[in-house]
Amino acid sequence: MTRVLDVIHGALKIVLGVLVCGLLVPVSMQVLSRFTGLIPRYIWTEEIARFCFIWMIMVGAIVAVRDGTHFDLDLMPRSDNPKNEAAKRILVELLMLIVALVLVWYGWKLIAFGWFQTSEIAALPMNWIYGAWPFAGVLFTVFILEKLVRDMSILMARAQ
Repeated sequence: MTRVLDVIHGALKIVLGVLVCGLLVPVSMQVLSRFTGLIPRYIWTEEIARFCFIWMIMVGAIVAVRDGTHFDLDLMPRSDNPKNEAAKRILVELLMLIVALVLVWYGWKLIAFGWFQTSEIAALPMNWIYGAWPFAGVLFTVFILEKLVRDMSILMARAQ
């Protein structure tokens, strides 16, 4: 299972790179059109940049959850006991799991809300844009469950 999640994680990193490049193109076009006059002012570039930014944030957050590099705050002192550290991580992971499930639940409602909507300028289906939330929630859940299994095995291990 870890190999499958490694492949998904690697693919998400590639998608994240593509989204960053995809964000650079319309933003560069906006800057060039405003300050040089070399190209006409395209109004769709702002909307495409916003949509790339939304997906870039969500995919970046998914990658960060798997890497363990997502923003966190240490409120409890560090312990030399691995079981204590695993217990603290489990608490955090359970809280993150709640947030992930909220993203899935309300993300599906958001997709249903935007099912027949299109964006104003580029006429893109809004459910593609709104899909970022449940997509992130599902992958957050998968990656958090992977971490929970690992930390539960540390917590349940016998003292050596």
